[in-house]
Amino acid sequence: MLSNRQNQILKMIVEYYVKQAKPVSSKQICKKLKCSSATVRSEMANLENEGLLEKTHTSSGRIPSEEGYRYYVDHLLEPKKMNGEDMLKLQIIFHNQSLDLSDCIKKSLQVVSDMTSYTAVVLGTASHENLLKEVSVVPLSDSQVIVIIVTDKGKVEHKTLNLDGVNVADVKKTVDLINKLVVGTPIDEVSAKLEFEVKPIIGNYVFQHEKLYDAIYNVFNDFVNPDINVVGRTKFLEQPEFSDVTKIKNLFSKLDNDDLIREIKHDNSNNIEVYIGSENSIDEDVTVIKTNFKSSSMDGTIAIIGPKRMEYDRVMSMLEYIKENIEGDASS
Repeated sequence: MLSNRQNQILKMIVEYYVKQAKPVSSKQICKKLKCSSATVRSEMANLENEGLLEKTHTSSGRIPSEEGYRYYVDHLLEPKKMNGEDMLKLQIIFHNQSLDLSDCIKKSLQVVSDMTSYTAVVLGTASHENLLKEVSVVPLSDSQVIVIIVTDKGKVEHKTLNLDGVNVADVKKTVDLINKLVVGTPIDEVSAKLEFEVKPIIGNYVFQHEKLYDAIYNVFNDFVNPDINVVGRTKFLEQPEFSDVTKIKNLFSKLDNDDLIREIKHDNSNNIEVYIGSENSIDEDVTVIKTNFKSSSMDGTIAIIGPKRMEYDRVMSMLEYIKENIEGDASS
């Protein structure tokens, strides 16, 4: 364990570096702690030997290492209440009765992204508590229809299907069969029920059943796969750590990779979780702060992605506030 003075110095270096994005000198620490420069330099050297600080090539100052950030988050970070301005901007969204929950989440993360200059992500799926209420179909042409899925919680999904060579009457027969056999099933169990109860008998009712069945099965599959919404990708251009063109292009390609983004939701923790550098699946130069949420209409994950030099306390308090409003709205 570190001494009290070493804890103070490491905390100050992390917080100075978060604000100024420049290596922190012993002179800056001396002014605050009111001790000799030699003492501070000695303690900074000890922290470097512990792997918590590192030197840069361009300055004699120090910056936190990945291990330094981890120690800071685990041992030195103090819970922070949201400031009034941040809270007010988010309150306006969650108090807007014209917005559904999904829109509230997306808009709140847009606000967080704008306020922090970090990237925000929401991964949302229909909750297990959503039961299939109805499937309907609207013909657009001889070969094109819109399939509409509605749950008892009011969640609606629609998708346009191109079904060349499939009779619209057959589409309606299929939908009637699904409504007869599958309505009332939890939405995340519908695909299995289609496979075991509808697929074996659909050929008795519909001529070109394979193409039609596959298309509708995929609509339900998409319904329960996480919706991915990434807000503020370009915010990384505002961070000095990402001024290198190759580095930023590589990061942008990762943020556009849905499979990689889905890996953010890889645990069932209900806490605020922090993944620094090599601890996350996105990129070793970023931090991912995330939490899972559960409401009556959807389950999901909200996350903020930024440089390792992140305002950890502020971001964690924002995510906690958003989570409380999502789940509080569900229980009210």
